[in-house]
Amino acid sequence: MHNFDTVNSLFVQRFGRTPIYEIKACGRINIIGEHTDYNLGYVLPAAIDKYIYFVGAPNGLDHCRVYAADIDEYDTIPLGNPLQKSARLWINYLTGILDQYQRQGAQLEGLDVVFGGNLPLGSGMSSSAALETGFATLAKTAYGIDIEKPEIARLAQRSSHQFVGVPCGIMDQFASLMGREKQLVLLDCRSLTYEYIPCDLGNYEIVLINSKVSHNLSDSAYEARVEECAKGVEVLQKTYPEVKSLRDATQEMVKAEEAALGPIVYRRCLYVTSENERLLQVCDALRNGRVEEVGPLLFETHAGLRDLYEVSCEEVDFLVNFAKEHPGVIGSRIMGGGFGGCSINLVDRSQSQAFIESIQEAYLTAHGRSAEAYQVNIVDGTDLVKSELLSS
Repeated sequence: MHNFDTVNSLFVQRFGRTPIYEIKACGRINIIGEHTDYNLGYVLPAAIDKYIYFVGAPNGLDHCRVYAADIDEYDTIPLGNPLQKSARLWINYLTGILDQYQRQGAQLEGLDVVFGGNLPLGSGMSSSAALETGFATLAKTAYGIDIEKPEIARLAQRSSHQFVGVPCGIMDQFASLMGREKQLVLLDCRSLTYEYIPCDLGNYEIVLINSKVSHNLSDSAYEARVEECAKGVEVLQKTYPEVKSLRDATQEMVKAEEAALGPIVYRRCLYVTSENERLLQVCDALRNGRVEEVGPLLFETHAGLRDLYEVSCEEVDFLVNFAKEHPGVIGSRIMGGGFGGCSINLVDRSQSQAFIESIQEAYLTAHGRSAEAYQVNIVDGTDLVKSELLSS
């Protein structure tokens, strides 16, 4: 794991000088509202205190030199027009950001960059979005680009679509950038209007349990789910012309068109429409201090993701089932795109350590692998920390 001290030291070792920019890019959790973002529904994420730390400086060259400390890989980005894709996924996330800035007329110049952190890869905490938002903030600063955080989120989403080839929604990038301490972001993914929901969990805290089953959205069934939802919209529109996305549909509409949708698309649409409704229930509960009502809704979401959307896996199902039987846990579900990653749990603070120890022991026995636990805090989002010559 890395922090600013270690990435600064690695920068000096590799490039022989001190960096002048520091950016702290946040991972994110999502309390509820999974796979609703690309269906233009609602999401309820927050930025958390798991970070990727970026340091950088101009290098006067016609290419960027980048070292990814967490995976010990070095690569370059030639600054041609157009920019070229790499065989390495992580470098494409960075190049895609530069591609977007170049399309907006920015004059790209060479940068030296080192990044690393304590944000686990493939865990469902969206290390890819932190990679995008952190590098976009660094490049914005280095190139003097006038762009606000919401537009950076849109830019990063376009980069994923157009350059990386991952048809993601906007939640991850938006949450990473727009997070606010001790508050959740209620984001309308159609209008991109948002409001902050106070997150006073009382005697409870958020505990993530990492199954250590890594997912890769570009190689998974994620794209198929996007297509299945689009097919559902096409079918529903024949009866309900006002349905432009699943955001506009209700469970009743979906159930009425079950035969026309077919079994697979029906299940996908039923999940998305029910998830939007659950999310609004969670917001109401939190606004009114009824945190105990949130837990059962998380269990409902997991069941939907497992049985209707079919994006869970045996290992995370085990974690959620174990949590459901633990007296200190009021809610649990798989978090993120699916197919692995973390469960998110609402746990009584007084029983957190007992829960963590017992679930880790049970998981090791059942699946022969260790599960990492993270007690996370909700923090302000990705931002510039320094933009000056740092002392060596």
